[in-house]
Amino acid sequence: MSFIIRAATRDDLQHLYEMAKLTGGGFTNLPPDRPSLTAKLDLSTKAFERTDDTLEDETFVLILENTETGEVRGTSQLFTQVGQKWPFYSYRITSLTQHSKELNRTMRADMLSLVNDLEGSSEVGGLFLHPSERAGGLGLLLARSRYLFIAAHRPRFGDQILAELRGIIDEKGGSPFWDAIGGRFFGMSFQEADEFNAIHGNQFIADLMPKHPVYISMLEDGARKVIGLPHPNGRAAMRMLENEGFAYHQYVDIFDGGPSMTARTDQVRSIRDAVEMSLDGLLDEGTGEKALIATGHLASFRCCYGNRMLEDDSIRVDPMTAKALNITDGDMVWSIAR
Repeated sequence: MSFIIRAATRDDLQHLYEMAKLTGGGFTNLPPDRPSLTAKLDLSTKAFERTDDTLEDETFVLILENTETGEVRGTSQLFTQVGQKWPFYSYRITSLTQHSKELNRTMRADMLSLVNDLEGSSEVGGLFLHPSERAGGLGLLLARSRYLFIAAHRPRFGDQILAELRGIIDEKGGSPFWDAIGGRFFGMSFQEADEFNAIHGNQFIADLMPKHPVYISMLEDGARKVIGLPHPNGRAAMRMLENEGFAYHQYVDIFDGGPSMTARTDQVRSIRDAVEMSLDGLLDEGTGEKALIATGHLASFRCCYGNRMLEDDSIRVDPMTAKALNITDGDMVWSIAR
């Protein structure tokens, strides 16, 4: 089978909707709501059509397509500058140390403080791979293709990049973290709040969430234990982010307590090590090194796995990759070792 990453179009609405119904909740960037998905595709289309190389608040949606069947089997998203339309909230784990001379005792308390520290960052998110395709490195292709897109369009992205990982959700679709904090102030279940956020944004958090720090020791055990932990299905994603140079700096999601990972954009491995060269010939079958290979600008962006050989200021790729990406000698190609 042959898979490519390409720009999403409005014609992908049904595909995205079918995948959204498989997420199991807690997936804000891919809600099973047609109007929301339509609006997201409209924003993405406008972003792909804008040609100015300047940083603005934009959303890009990418699609994983099986080129043999035409089936859409995955998706991922890029947000160029979060917190512009409405505030971008996180909890940051902070500490307060106090000392009593009379008791000769020092107490250290960890707290959750509501912050906008990550506002203005770019974000990679919305990655979902169809359950039947979770083999063969397609999740890695979806994830790392985003970094090649950023490298190819660097002026459109900020100097810091973040990734939010879904937190722990129980078998009923609830969140122990939300139940312990947000649920007490909003009178909404986690699923209701998550769906409302996906469709309407999180301004309601600004309106009603208490601004004072929350002492972690006062939370129930079930909530304390999940703070900063990724959903079991997200552990592999967390390892991939760490391999790219992302780190956890005590920021957690305000809904489910999942970890937010951050990195300097130019230090993300797949951005830092990506190279752009012109195509100069094809490889013999079975030669070259395995790589992610991409070409095209904005809406014509395409990316796939293939083989490459770097030669001074040019690159050669295998014939199957050249066909999948529709490239010929002289075309500019971005690549990164697999």
